[in-house]
Amino acid sequence: MIGRLALALTLAAALPAIATADGKDPPITIDTHVDIPFGYMHEPRFDVGTATPLLVDLGKMERGGLDAAFFVIWVPQHALDPAGYAKAVQQAEQKYDAIGDMLMKYPDRIRLATTPAQALANRKAGLLSAMIGIENSYSLGHDLHRLDAAYDRGARYVGLVHVGNNDLCTSSLPDTEHGEPAMSSAGDTGMSDFGRAVVRRANALGMMVDISHASDACVRDALQVSTAPLLASHSGARAVLDHPRNLPDDLLRAIAAKGGVIQAVAYKEFLKKDPAREAAEKKLQAAIAKQFGEKEYDSDTDDYRPEMGAGMADIQKKYPLATLDDYMDQIQHMVKVAGIDHVGIASDFDGGGGITGWTDASETRHVTAALRKRGFSDADIAKIWGGNLLRVWGEVGCDAL
Repeated sequence: MIGRLALALTLAAALPAIATADGKDPPITIDTHVDIPFGYMHEPRFDVGTATPLLVDLGKMERGGLDAAFFVIWVPQHALDPAGYAKAVQQAEQKYDAIGDMLMKYPDRIRLATTPAQALANRKAGLLSAMIGIENSYSLGHDLHRLDAAYDRGARYVGLVHVGNNDLCTSSLPDTEHGEPAMSSAGDTGMSDFGRAVVRRANALGMMVDISHASDACVRDALQVSTAPLLASHSGARAVLDHPRNLPDDLLRAIAAKGGVIQAVAYKEFLKKDPAREAAEKKLQAAIAKQFGEKEYDSDTDDYRPEMGAGMADIQKKYPLATLDDYMDQIQHMVKVAGIDHVGIASDFDGGGGITGWTDASETRHVTAALRKRGFSDADIAKIWGGNLLRVWGEVGCDAL
């Protein structure tokens, strides 16, 4: 295997070589967090080779200049019992199959990338890249062998936890309404023994460990346990906006000191406090659920209803989303604290992400323009848009057994 220094030199040499002819696009643009619904590729409206209501489909990626995305295997948190684990495993399989269906149906437009070299080769060949990340390792069903199976299916990062504590570690947003201790309280125990085993196995496989959604205590534990750099696949800066999902400066520095990368996320609630908008959205969701006879709002179904779209348009007029300027404030702070080599880009599209100026993948170039407006050089932008992530991914992979 090539060493870290050789890999870094290889990537540094490759990035300028594939720059676009007009010089306006960075060499490769990578979004590290794109969600997919459970009906992905299984329902005609979610066939991403066609025009879809999704914020990321192949046409939007091609028009916007988004070269590559990590499509996410997300499952909701249920009970830590055999029935809950079995359901989570089944839900994860549904999403792995859907990504496979996309790749099988559109091989002339998008290819799987399981290494940095493959992502770069796809970009050079004019193809999009699909990578796979896990969000909420609850879907492992408390079985370490399933991490190996996920790696074999193409997963290259493993997110430890989501909303609510799981069997690996505590969450930045625990389910306090049902008795889970608040983050940083006496009951916030951080990482479990199973969580430590998952981190160690991910290190051995060459899979990035993703600490987005983890509690501060869990992040600190991951920094101690992992022998490889860490990834925050979609996080923000708490010093800019005080939200539990955003990382404090000391953890931004610690992740950087270990060689990792923090992918700044374009998610409204992590960029702008707007309680009135949050209340209006919850009221609309309740009304949609009632209208269609549902016990509770189902984002997979209801987010894409025309009635929801119309309601959200009205809310946007009254309570505008965070903007690209808000997003740049986060990125500039993260670069100041962690360094230019340790910050990247994530949208969280189709999982709640999207801001004014970057509402879907077709507007990806607006982010590049905003970075230039803030004074970032072309070399800096190349690092932020993909170079830093490729370096970390390559270093983690180089350490694989």
